[in-house]
Amino acid sequence: MRLKGQVAIVTGAGQGIGQAIAATLAKEGAAVVVNDVVPERANKVAGEIKAQGGQALSVAADVSKAEEVSMLIAKTLASFRKIDILVNNAGIAKMIRLLEMTEADWDSHMNVNIKSQFLCSKAVIEHMVKQKRGKIINLASLAAHIGAPGLSAYGASKGGVAQFTKALAVEFGKYNIMVNAVSPGFTLTKMVKQAGKDRPDFLEGMDRIPLRRAAETQDIANVVLFLASAESDYITGQVLVIDGGLLAIHPRMVKPTD
Repeated sequence: MRLKGQVAIVTGAGQGIGQAIAATLAKEGAAVVVNDVVPERANKVAGEIKAQGGQALSVAADVSKAEEVSMLIAKTLASFRKIDILVNNAGIAKMIRLLEMTEADWDSHMNVNIKSQFLCSKAVIEHMVKQKRGKIINLASLAAHIGAPGLSAYGASKGGVAQFTKALAVEFGKYNIMVNAVSPGFTLTKMVKQAGKDRPDFLEGMDRIPLRRAAETQDIANVVLFLASAESDYITGQVLVIDGGLLAIHPRMVKPTD
């Protein structure tokens, strides 16, 4: 198992991509701290990991708040004594065009999507520096690379994630801390399906994906596992786009030939 003996925190792990990441890291031997803002979701995923013979700790916390991040880290260390891997997955996405957007809408995207990554990264890096090793994987988005109507707040927050990732990689590389990000494209989660219902135009690009399908959550989890493992020990400061080739045909967004 590629992560045997390691401890991983996965934020927003109660559903969707985060749930798939938590389960995948656990299958590879990591003790996984399953974080979610909703206690029932975190408990369910942690329970499923334990039922499969893995190690898991459920911690309900709002990672956009410093005091709750401190609690998350304290509970992790009390149970497992160290932190090897942090996956900053917690996020929200709402389709809101600029003239309809409120200040609260903007702030909620910034707080959940990037402030949480700042708070969690700062908290775990203090411990990773002491042990002279660590892996941080941030969840960005295809929206960090292209513009889309109704996604100005979401895209801005995810663009910030990409740059935050690069800066941390440069700052902490000397401590053998590797920081990378993944940018999923269309992925079949509840969040994406709801966005499609709210704004049907949001899903228009799916038929143009060269691989002819949206990603499954496991597709994203597999890349996170690679970045968390020793196989990626010479990779840092990268933002890997996982979109089935969609970005490769932007901006024309032509349909692939048959």
